[in-house]
Amino acid sequence: MEQKKSTNQPMNFVKRHPILFNLLLIMLVGFGVVWMALIGLDIWTEHGKFEIVPDIKGMTYDQAATALEAAGLKAELSDSMYEATKLPGTVLEQSPRANTKVKPNRTVYLTTTAFSPKMVIVPALTDMSVRTAKSALEGLGIKKITVTYVPSEFKDLVMGARSDGKPLEPGTRIPITSKVTLEVGEGISSDIDSLDVYDDSEYSYPE
Repeated sequence: MEQKKSTNQPMNFVKRHPILFNLLLIMLVGFGVVWMALIGLDIWTEHGKFEIVPDIKGMTYDQAATALEAAGLKAELSDSMYEATKLPGTVLEQSPRANTKVKPNRTVYLTTTAFSPKMVIVPALTDMSVRTAKSALEGLGIKKITVTYVPSEFKDLVMGARSDGKPLEPGTRIPITSKVTLEVGEGISSDIDSLDVYDDSEYSYPE
């Protein structure tokens, strides 16, 4: 008789407290779902697994891509800049940096040297001081700037500009490696030539 009573206790609890039982059941199911989700997340993100990013600076893009693939990573070109001292396609920067621990199959972004110089649009350079014109060109990245003086009453005023022997008009696209020559007014000399003045009072004119 005692055994039959003990067997019916869970059923009696359910009948007497159905709301409490449902709450307990919901909590158990919730814990089970969270636990399964955490296990699945660990598997999907490969928790605990990582790769070491190799140092690929100085390699060509193809060499860097091969090295990253061997390390279980991917290569992607993010930017390029012109560098005259290095071969085109040479890796200059990488992100993440070398020796960083990352997840497998992570993408490493590369900055390489460009195959051709960057092109810039030249603004109007005339009717401004030579200092202002040089600052404008240097701001575009042009470093090869020379100045030649031409006859003009306006001293240090840019009268014209040339690149590779051709007139440089506003809006012209040129490589930043171009050599630009500024034609600058030399101004009028402050020295005034003295004139010989003849006193003709002593000169006798024939009658």
